Amino acid sequence: MKLAIDMLLHVSTHKGRWVYFFLAVITAFAAFQMRLIQIDTDPENMLAESHHSRTFHNEVKQTFSMHDAIVVGLVVPEKGAKSDEATSGIYTPDTLAAIHQVTDHVLDIEGVISQDVMSFSTVDNIKQGSDGSLEFSWLMASPPETASASAELQKSIERLPLLYDTLAASSGNAAAIYIPIADKNESYRIAQDIRAYLTNVDTAGQWHITGLPVAEDQFGVEMFVQMAIAAPAAGAMIFILLFLFFRNWSLITAPMIVAMATVIITMGALIGMGFTVHIMSSMIAIFLMPIAVVDSVHILSEFSDRYKPGENAGKVITHVVEHLFKPMLFTSLTSSAGFFSLMLTPIPPVQIFGAYIGFGILLAFLITLTFIPAYISRMSPAALSKLQVALHQNEEADNNEGSTTLLKRTVTKLRYIALNHRALIIAVFGAITLVSAWGITQININDNPVRWFKQDHEIRVADRALNAEFAGTYNAYLVITDTNKSIDAIKVLNEANLPSSLDEWVEQTQVSINQSDDANKMSELAMRIDDALFSNLDDDELTALDNLLQVVDAANGNANTFQQPAVLAHIEKLQAYLDTQPLIGKSQSLVDVVKVVNRELRSGNEVDYALPANNRGVAQTLMQYQSSHRPQDLWHFVTPDYRQTLIWLQLTSGDNQDMTNVISLVEDYFANNPLPEGLSYDWAGKAYLNVVWQENMVTGMLESLLSAFVIVFVMMVLLFRSLVFGVLAMLPLTITITFIYGLIGIVGKDYDMPIAVLSALTLGLSVDFAIHFLARAREIYKETGSVPDTLDAMFDEPASAITRNALVIALGFTPLLLAPLVPYITVGVFLASIMAVSALVTLLVLPAAMVFLKRWVFKGA
Repeated sequence: MKLAIDMLLHVSTHKGRWVYFFLAVITAFAAFQMRLIQIDTDPENMLAESHHSRTFHNEVKQTFSMHDAIVVGLVVPEKGAKSDEATSGIYTPDTLAAIHQVTDHVLDIEGVISQDVMSFSTVDNIKQGSDGSLEFSWLMASPPETASASAELQKSIERLPLLYDTLAASSGNAAAIYIPIADKNESYRIAQDIRAYLTNVDTAGQWHITGLPVAEDQFGVEMFVQMAIAAPAAGAMIFILLFLFFRNWSLITAPMIVAMATVIITMGALIGMGFTVHIMSSMIAIFLMPIAVVDSVHILSEFSDRYKPGENAGKVITHVVEHLFKPMLFTSLTSSAGFFSLMLTPIPPVQIFGAYIGFGILLAFLITLTFIPAYISRMSPAALSKLQVALHQNEEADNNEGSTTLLKRTVTKLRYIALNHRALIIAVFGAITLVSAWGITQININDNPVRWFKQDHEIRVADRALNAEFAGTYNAYLVITDTNKSIDAIKVLNEANLPSSLDEWVEQTQVSINQSDDANKMSELAMRIDDALFSNLDDDELTALDNLLQVVDAANGNANTFQQPAVLAHIEKLQAYLDTQPLIGKSQSLVDVVKVVNRELRSGNEVDYALPANNRGVAQTLMQYQSSHRPQDLWHFVTPDYRQTLIWLQLTSGDNQDMTNVISLVEDYFANNPLPEGLSYDWAGKAYLNVVWQENMVTGMLESLLSAFVIVFVMMVLLFRSLVFGVLAMLPLTITITFIYGLIGIVGKDYDMPIAVLSALTLGLSVDFAIHFLARAREIYKETGSVPDTLDAMFDEPASAITRNALVIALGFTPLLLAPLVPYITVGVFLASIMAVSALVTLLVLPAAMVFLKRWVFKGA
């Protein structure tokens, strides 16, 4: 190993131009790959494509022709309720005309599923005609011109449970347009088109646009902008900090080149290999920028201390790198191991994030070992002379007020506390750790893509406004399936023992059944029998077909599961239960379709808003419904063979915790009210998928953290060749992880995606400071043979370097605090906290622990 390092340093210090050349070529090639970048913010991709919940969700969308939808809402000021006021809120001619106008524009937008758009002007009014027949007419074929016509529209909507509180708020102050789209990745474009059009619509009230698809797609657009701003801003912050520390432009250019080359090569490799840039991988540049300069800061700190005028810079930097190689190697390996552990999670974007951060850390280590020595060895005598002047100025500044003095004073105070109050330090940090452990038990696991925006963002404002007015803009689908084996119509026909005189009819019926598009072939057989019964038949033929029809009717009664009143009654009771739950704004199902049509087929009064008494009554209502302007709506609730049905739940909250509670409510209901034999249920919808991937992430992160903790501990024991040193190295990261996550639980911050990923960074970086501290302490003790002298020496250059690194990394993330996106702010706040706590624990707890354990730490002391 030493021979390889010596050869590498020899090449770097004597063939620096080749180092420059190869680094420039690789960086340029990686930068060229970035032209292929593809942004992906779809939470669905947090699950593997083969995951059951994801595949079932997509099957449900295809089976029931469900599409991701954008919700456009209009909320008008509430009017005073006067006795002579016929209409208020949205039910005015001007407002309804504006809704009609916007709907017409929406229908012409490319990418919108126009036949499924739900608005006042695109849905049916179902009512009883003047002659008692069922009548389907457009709810708002044209905007009403009078207040009385607007009032009639309001009455019609209030009689239609499928629309009431979905398209029109029960308060009468808001209206919504549901816009299904062919491709959810086009939702931002479509939303922007609508926003631009709404600026020209003259109406009272405020227009809002929300929905998970547009929130996710808009996050992707803003994330791309954030990437372009935050990474350079972090680089600028680090550059300023390095200048404050070293006061030499030429010297600090080197670590900045290391950081930028690391980021460009890593991101270029990710994009070039065909991976999309997800919310997780978008943070790679921000994570790597500060981490990549850590080793450079250690090298520059020691080089600044060791270099004297007239010395050979190449020899000095070689000695420095050889001296720091082992702790730098240890920290790079452990940091990368922390991130590589994320590959154990079942979340593909997290796996990619962990893999490329881990790769980037090792890449930064390699570039640091080669480029920094090459750069410093090639510095001109004039530049080195300026460096000496800067270092002299730093020494003078130590005696004056300023930033360097503050750093030195801070380290001096830490030295005093660490060496004079060891018992108090152990007691205080022990108590903090115990309280933090309790705080971890209070952590609330929750996430919601809409909450990725700040409170005042238009997406958040729209979400609050529309969910306050309507039954909910978040969707979950409860799918009930008949798992009983379907009846074979051909088999029933062949086993009927019909007279030979009907052989020709049997052959024609077999052909007709096989060619039928109807998913339920038994229905086709029943129709063929009905037709035959009205033809010229003898008594034997008539009797045989009549008997067959009875068999088919009985079979159809079992086959058309969701035409059976008894089965629909189960769903009706379930909906009645769900509608009493505060978390559920509303539920819709096939039952609502049947009850509305049945009411208008009969008296038109609410007394007949009920399920028909038999299968034929249900079948009649559904057949009538298919003569409406939107017959395809039926298949959003049931499959053509009536063996699978969907209950659409509208939720006012997209929080995972709320969806989890809804799932528990349904489980409890079915535990007490089991479905009929042969029926099973499952979940689909974006709100449900978010719960699944969040649970997978929490479980996966816990497993990866535990496995990484064990791996890093083993690495520490092997690298230090000491069990005691291995335990000491793990002490700062253990305290830091416990404190940070305990604090999250105590302050009530939701444990969401960014927080989950920070565990890897906490583990990787918290152990870095401990490695440098312990490795340097061991080396200094070998030179001094004195424990007090060793600890005193540790609070000179080593403690200063650790403090500088903590500041560089912590402050390097501060540009994230200005981001408009909450995940980036979260990462910035907690990373700064992690660095501060881990550096503090390293400089306070480790010296105290080393003194208490000096018999084993400093053997022979």
